[in-house]
Amino acid sequence: MAAPRFDITGIGNAIVDLLVRTDDAFLSHHDMPKGGMKLIDADTATKLTALMVGGQTAAGGSVANSCAVAASLGARAAFLGKVAADDLGLAFGDGMVDMGVHYPTKPLHNGAPTARCLIFVTPDGQRTMNTYLGAGGEFTLDDLDETVIAASAITYLEGYLFDPPAAQLAFAEAVALAKAAGRLTALSLSDPFCVDRHRDGFRRLIAGGVDILFANEAEICSLYQCNEFAEAQAAAARDVKLAVLTRSEAGSVIVQDMNVTKIDAVPTTVVDTTGAGDAYAAGFMTAYAQGRSVEEAGKLGAKAAALAISQIGARPPAEMLWKLIG
Repeated sequence: MAAPRFDITGIGNAIVDLLVRTDDAFLSHHDMPKGGMKLIDADTATKLTALMVGGQTAAGGSVANSCAVAASLGARAAFLGKVAADDLGLAFGDGMVDMGVHYPTKPLHNGAPTARCLIFVTPDGQRTMNTYLGAGGEFTLDDLDETVIAASAITYLEGYLFDPPAAQLAFAEAVALAKAAGRLTALSLSDPFCVDRHRDGFRRLIAGGVDILFANEAEICSLYQCNEFAEAQAAAARDVKLAVLTRSEAGSVIVQDMNVTKIDAVPTTVVDTTGAGDAYAAGFMTAYAQGRSVEEAGKLGAKAAALAISQIGARPPAEMLWKLIG
């Protein structure tokens, strides 16, 4: 088997992030579950965007963030995700390329506009997301790049993209393509609300050949409908070769072939939790794809996550990430 051209190829929602600081009263007024993510329509997106005066704008999307952070950590990264042929779509593509990520997906013409995620950050660092999928939800089998997937050590799938049926078919095919090429696939469960919507579908996808499962405590407990983390951890260990389970300030637990490795969280001042899990996954896969142990991979993931939550936005500056491996 040829050596991989890419360490990581992500497949997920191509989203432009709009981020602003707010308070709990604002969330309550607009019926936003604190710390969660909900899908919104175009009209709601327009109305909320108008309230985000003075916020920050950046290329985003969960797995896209992971790919960008991984590239800054020295990984060879690619990303497949749909944008529209509009200004936001152009900005997204430029942002990915500027971060060193290969981005070959063709834009959508004469369809929905580019997706955006409206992120409201409260003083305690919690982020509440309202996502308009737009063109991002138009990802289909035709957008898979077989050559890129076959040349990637790990193909990383985003749970948030699992809502559209066409994307579900694309995920199953991506797993099959990676498997046929002798490569690994990874899945992020993304959000407990997402798991609630697609529990059976995720379980089928995992059984179909997912090698690495990323989830936080709430997500993994939702997947297996368990009240206790230990029970969910054991269930994950039976289903996948490698389960990477994050627990916020309690650190993370990595289970590989029933062997458990615990990683401490890196102490830091929490400014914004946006992208913590994305950064952790980026650090872990960067190290793991390059042949380092799961303990080393977990430690790099923890460092990347700590850096992400110590500043505003999901993508820490490249020079700060580079110092983690320098």
